[in-house]
Amino acid sequence: MTEVSSLTGRLLVATPALADPNFDRAVVLLLDHDEEGSLGVVLNRPTPVDVRDILEGWAALAGEPGVVFQGGPVSLDSALGVAVIPGGGNGDRAPLGWRRVHGAIGLVDLEAPPELLASALGSLRIFAGYAGWGPGQLEDELGEGAWYVVESEPGDVSSPAPERLWREVLRRQRSELAMVATYPDDASLN
Repeated sequence: MTEVSSLTGRLLVATPALADPNFDRAVVLLLDHDEEGSLGVVLNRPTPVDVRDILEGWAALAGEPGVVFQGGPVSLDSALGVAVIPGGGNGDRAPLGWRRVHGAIGLVDLEAPPELLASALGSLRIFAGYAGWGPGQLEDELGEGAWYVVESEPGDVSSPAPERLWREVLRRQRSELAMVATYPDDASLN
């Protein structure tokens, strides 16, 4: 088996050619990527469901818009919390109820009392479901040109305008990818 270089903490940005409607113009934060597969959440799919309606205790800590995001097509009945801790939890001392994924970005234990993290959180987003790939599946999609892989920034998790995130992430790239941000929503109208 080929060794897999971890992409944990990086973004997968859907190419305009990606035909799967679950990932049209999606920006996926990879939370885990190894030889056993990959797991991530789509950062730019807000739902109309208010966080208060499903996780009332966490609602005051959720960033704007204060809604649940559809993290992907898998396990839509489960919730994941992704949070940014300014300073990345100061070295090895991560706050209770938060597990570092990459830099200042980490997963929140939604079973923990919100008060444990309230003073440490910089931003919080709640996701219903996730995006998942089996062993080698993501590598195959990357080989087919379905995704651009770029560095994440802590602000990507809590973008106040998620509908613009696909273009914003591409626009900040220092390569020809910046031009892809101008790709029309419907190429047939061009």
